[in-house]
Amino acid sequence: MNRAELVEAIANQTEATKTDTDALLSVFTTIVEKNIKKKDGVRLVGFGSFGVSKRKARVGRNPQTGEEIKIAARTVPVFKAGSVLKQVANKR
Repeated sequence: MNRAELVEAIANQTEATKTDTDALLSVFTTIVEKNIKKKDGVRLVGFGSFGVSKRKARVGRNPQTGEEIKIAARTVPVFKAGSVLKQVANKR
């Protein structure tokens, strides 16, 4: 499902306009981005949490040449699924 499909699905279920729904989705993503930048994250109980994780510097290999390269340490965004979301994913 892409953004347009998500907006349409939310708009259909809430009877809101697609424009309003898209604006709310934009606000949500902006808030998540700001909290990730502050390294606070966002927790939605049962659904999951958006946060950050630190990756250590490491040595990798160029797959074409086999040459070793240094990969710098960095901070990356992560999403951890909550218990309800995990249960939904495991039901068949």
